[in-house]
Amino acid sequence: MPSPYETALAAIDAAHSEDPTMTELPGETDQIPYELHYAQKSTSYLVQLNPNASETLRLAVRAQHFRRWEVPRSSYPMTRIGYHAWRTYLKKRQGELVSTICIESGLSPEISEKVASLIRKEGLGKGDAEAQTLEDVACLVFLDDQFEGFEKGLKDEDKIIAILQKTWKKMSDQGHQFALGMEMGDRQKALVGKALAG
Repeated sequence: MPSPYETALAAIDAAHSEDPTMTELPGETDQIPYELHYAQKSTSYLVQLNPNASETLRLAVRAQHFRRWEVPRSSYPMTRIGYHAWRTYLKKRQGELVSTICIESGLSPEISEKVASLIRKEGLGKGDAEAQTLEDVACLVFLDDQFEGFEKGLKDEDKIIAILQKTWKKMSDQGHQFALGMEMGDRQKALVGKALAG
């Protein structure tokens, strides 16, 4: 019989598999749903940052973008305020959905709520080491998996550098070390260098 943790993890991945946006993995011809790819990459960074991470943190990291595709960015005003309102709603919604999965899988209400709290990033900046690790994971996946495409689509170099600087401030020293050891294209490396020099 699978454990409650294994049951919850399987349910989370089953939902990720419903993402209609597909992505092709480097060096492969097969495509997988993007959110499943994102979740797997997030887990791979978590294992590197903290091989002994709790099941609670593992579930939160795996589910931090839970069903995000169902609430597209375009459903909110394309303004700074609209962006923050969208992000706030997503965190609340994702936390609620995943907490329900955890409870239905047999995890305690306390653990289920902790998973939701991590997804909502409630402990970030308040000394919660697990919340900081989750944030490090999110930033590393952005730099590794999304930054190159993001940078090519945004022509304003000053804006890109400002975003990199904000990303850097969110990360711990350990996260910085991992980020600096990442393989990046020459253009992306140069932008990171400018951001850190600034």
